[in-house]
Amino acid sequence: MHIADITMFYAARGGGVSTYLNAKARWLTQRTRIRHTIVSPNVPTTNGKTRSLVTVPSFPFPGIHGYRMPWSIAATARILQRLQPDLIEVGDAGHCAWAALRVKRRLNIPAVAFYHSDLPRLIGDRIGSAAARAAGAYLSHLYRQFDLVVAPSKHMVQQLDSLGVRGAFHQPLGIDVGTFSPRRRVNSLREHLKLAPDTRLLVYAGRFTAEKKLHLLIEAVRRLGHPYHLLLIGGGMKLPPLDRMTCIPFKRNQQDLARLIASCDVLVHPGDRETFGLIVLEAMACGIPVVGTTGGGVAELVEPSTGILVEPNSAAHLCEGIEAIYRCDMAQLGKNAMRRAREQYDWNHIMPQLLQRYAGLLASRERAELEAERIIVAE
Repeated sequence: MHIADITMFYAARGGGVSTYLNAKARWLTQRTRIRHTIVSPNVPTTNGKTRSLVTVPSFPFPGIHGYRMPWSIAATARILQRLQPDLIEVGDAGHCAWAALRVKRRLNIPAVAFYHSDLPRLIGDRIGSAAARAAGAYLSHLYRQFDLVVAPSKHMVQQLDSLGVRGAFHQPLGIDVGTFSPRRRVNSLREHLKLAPDTRLLVYAGRFTAEKKLHLLIEAVRRLGHPYHLLLIGGGMKLPPLDRMTCIPFKRNQQDLARLIASCDVLVHPGDRETFGLIVLEAMACGIPVVGTTGGGVAELVEPSTGILVEPNSAAHLCEGIEAIYRCDMAQLGKNAMRRAREQYDWNHIMPQLLQRYAGLLASRERAELEAERIIVAE
């Protein structure tokens, strides 16, 4: 069997979709005979002819964090059709999705849409409520043409339902528990950052964008003062200055990222718009608790035994949550977090769930074809 993933949100520099697809590729290669190809306008391959990574002609598109847009649906569909996949999964709602639908019809194969991004909200924030409603109507029209629609959190499934996309499935993402582990912790990080040994070291990792609400986290750390320090791992927009803050560029090597996270005390995620919150699970797997907000997908990952959730959009509430977690049994919270991440979100649990969904689609298609043949023969 040949599975093709196509999305404009795959790129070498990382991100949740890239992490998912890279993990999927490794898992399938190591444990199955399934051929897997990633198709993206951001893949820097030579003429798009490598076996597992295929690029499509594209152009830079402003406002989407450096990702590129395919030049045309038709050209993208031709490239995808040449791969002769048995099943296509789409990770965005743009040209890639429409190209996948063309190939679905031409090859008579199932197509899956993975709803990774909260498109109506992103557009609404930039353009307004009317544009958000138009985006919702667009998604409803698009996704009803797919054989299966999945979303990484229950929150996103509910949003799809409200848009008129009925029957979407909750399909969580997973983590590499061999990479993200308390074993990565090093005790020299504070010394390396020139911090006092008793520093309370908070960490955030991810893109520096407006929807992440990092200005609230920075303000919270400013209010907290000594002995708190914030380590930010990533890049993007310019952030407010703070003397109790250290910024480190994005780490492509996940072992390096895990080492940094595991060596901190608490991951703090101030955003309320995450469709899933992969970095939260990675921190939990590293054995550190989480302070998050009650908005978005993160709220589904953090329980009272693994961290603290606070009301979103408030530096004061973040301060309260951070101070409160240091009054808890941090070691026990970390152990609980690691256990939850390992038992429920290890890729060895998640990937078979996804493959079972694929198998159901392929079996349904095969049964439908056999039934059509039976009717034709009967006539």
